[in-house]
Amino acid sequence: MTEVQTDLIAAARELVTDIFQTKVSKSFRYHNLDHTRQVVRAVEEMADYYQLQPDDRQAVTVAAWFHDTGFSAGQGKGHEAVSAQIATEFLTTHQAAATFIEKVTRCIEATKMPQSPVTLIEQILCDADLFHLGTDDFKVLNEELRQELSEVSGEEISKKKWRKMNISFMENHKYLTDYGRRKLQPVKEQHIDAIRNRVDDPKTQDNGKKKSKKDKQDALLTVFPDEATKEAEEKKKKEKNNTQTERGINTVFRIMANNHNTLSQMADSKANIMISVNSIILSVVISVLIRHLDENRNLIIPTTSLILVCVATIVFAVKATRPNVSEGTFTKEDIQSKKTNLLFFGNFHNMSLPDYDWAMKELLADRDYLYSSMVKDLYFLGVVLAKKYRWLRMSYNIFMYGLVISMLLYGAMILYEVFVVSSSVVNAPITP
Repeated sequence: MTEVQTDLIAAARELVTDIFQTKVSKSFRYHNLDHTRQVVRAVEEMADYYQLQPDDRQAVTVAAWFHDTGFSAGQGKGHEAVSAQIATEFLTTHQAAATFIEKVTRCIEATKMPQSPVTLIEQILCDADLFHLGTDDFKVLNEELRQELSEVSGEEISKKKWRKMNISFMENHKYLTDYGRRKLQPVKEQHIDAIRNRVDDPKTQDNGKKKSKKDKQDALLTVFPDEATKEAEEKKKKEKNNTQTERGINTVFRIMANNHNTLSQMADSKANIMISVNSIILSVVISVLIRHLDENRNLIIPTTSLILVCVATIVFAVKATRPNVSEGTFTKEDIQSKKTNLLFFGNFHNMSLPDYDWAMKELLADRDYLYSSMVKDLYFLGVVLAKKYRWLRMSYNIFMYGLVISMLLYGAMILYEVFVVSSSVVNAPITP
């Protein structure tokens, strides 16, 4: 390579080293500066093998330096595009030709899983990126990758599961260059056999469970955490949505239940007020007025009216607070057909504890039955509330209008006493 080409690679190495040391999270235990250096060494080894032209050699080497700089964005998802953008900005600053920049970016983008190389230098970078699968460093680097995926996804990947994932991935992976197939593939096959023996060993088996579809899909995530991150993000998003939905439903039920209970307490308080006030009025009327009715017979009608108003008010207020209790029994068929609301005591108070325990377990095990019972409970609480407020309204109306009428009667009787009776007494002839 010319001195200019060497200077460009040196500048790339300096910039990439700074990016990994200052901008890439330490959570990426595998996709770090050491991995990038290993990929560069592998590229140089294969470039020597194929005796690449200087321009191609420089392009693939620069691409090797920049291919994982996209992890500086904080996640593996889409890191190839970010890496290509960083490389483009770097090469543009160094006034590289457009064709050279295109070579570099295509090499980087070809490493995205599933790999899609077209030219030889793209194939070289793809094989260099997975070079460790066919080397003696596989075990150490593979463990670093497992730890990275566990940390990035937020979900621990067991060694047993990791072995199965590796087997599936490595069996599906093929080296793209003759160099890789000749030198790396045989060693990779040895690693596959070693892992398979560990999986087949009864001491390391996952309780005889078959490989799930999820395990096979996870195997494709062995090399890059972008897919692992995507799956983890989708899983977390789904769990978050489910949690928010459940929380929203529970909040709605809780608010409605509290509102119903508050309104019920208000109705009971208003009914108690009516009962107390009218009981006091009755006590006063009976203890004070009735004994004087013989002397003031004109007050019989308004007093009788007031007593009737107080009694009627108390009756309707009592009806508003009087509880209704059902028979409190249910059958097994009622539970199986989801007809009985076990959240209301009136439906089970006469049942034995074992029967109620069984019924509640059936209710709690069936989400639809549980929500249906909660809906029924709210509905019938609303029905009871409507009845309470209807009786309470009648009680208040009777008291309000009855009290006004009674007072008017008292006023009329008093006026009658003053103007009619008094006038007749005054105009009566005086007898000697």
